[in-house]
Amino acid sequence: MVRVVIATPIEDELVERLRAVDERLDVAYEGDLLPPPRYPCDHAGDPEFRRTPEQEERFTRLVAGAEVLFGYPREDPSQIAWAVRVAPGLRFVQGTFAGAGQQLAAAGLTREELDRIAWTSSAGVHATPLAEWSLFGLLALAKDLPRLLRDKEQHHWDHYPVDELRGRTVLVVGLGEIGTEVARLAEAFGMTVLSVTRRKGDLDELLPRADAVVLTLPLTDETRGLFGRERLELMPRGAMLVNVGRGGVIDEDALVAALRDGRLRGAALDVFAQEPLPPDSPLWELDNVILSPHTAALSRRENERIVELFADNLRRYLAGEELRSRIRTDLFY
Repeated sequence: MVRVVIATPIEDELVERLRAVDERLDVAYEGDLLPPPRYPCDHAGDPEFRRTPEQEERFTRLVAGAEVLFGYPREDPSQIAWAVRVAPGLRFVQGTFAGAGQQLAAAGLTREELDRIAWTSSAGVHATPLAEWSLFGLLALAKDLPRLLRDKEQHHWDHYPVDELRGRTVLVVGLGEIGTEVARLAEAFGMTVLSVTRRKGDLDELLPRADAVVLTLPLTDETRGLFGRERLELMPRGAMLVNVGRGGVIDEDALVAALRDGRLRGAALDVFAQEPLPPDSPLWELDNVILSPHTAALSRRENERIVELFADNLRRYLAGEELRSRIRTDLFY
């Protein structure tokens, strides 16, 4: 039997779905040992939750016997390290979010510990909500949502023309599952789609052709600060920028300058270099910024989709096959 321990709060019906995957799985879930979710699909749970000493002992015994772990406890890097060290038989960990590699990198595990375990993320699960949010951002900027909200607040009535997405060119930077879905939706709106991946395409050559840029990149040594002043200046005046990847890909000081002087029409941002976004960040005050607190991926269907991915990975694990959404522990994505 393969002992599977669920270390993140999910719905009881999804636990049963995992138990039905294969009779060789021993799936353990003790919801009273996990922080209660604050909203649907909350994997960190209530930060005020504390286990009693008896509960802590139970949770330690539970995790110690795991061969497979579903979720990082509390989505906390220190808890990842604790789980690895308390469970010597641990061989496969399924993360519940697309950026699970960043948390893994922060856990401070040794190379032996990293190599002992197969690490996977939920990459691809969030393609639909993030792609939809990207198009929402482009539409909001093209139709001047900030002006609409401002005029409504002031009870101001005026007529003016707005832009269209049809016929415009969007550059999708990062063509994984999220970027591919962004491209599909953008084409449905009649946009011309250009794309750049880590291995293919000349970013600096394509930027001057882009009326809009959508970033779906992970944060790595090669993507950190990728969009600084020089690259923002390569974009046509009045272009739009959307980021649903990682905030550290953009130099936020350079972005603020480009937004303030009108070089960029606007930006729709779901991610930021520091989260929560500091109260003194100028991004809060800029009218031409659509700001989301890293919630664009939080679909009400998230748990169902992650469990579907995990169920498939469990079948693959039992069969000795390659796992989906495997995290590279040299790059941590």
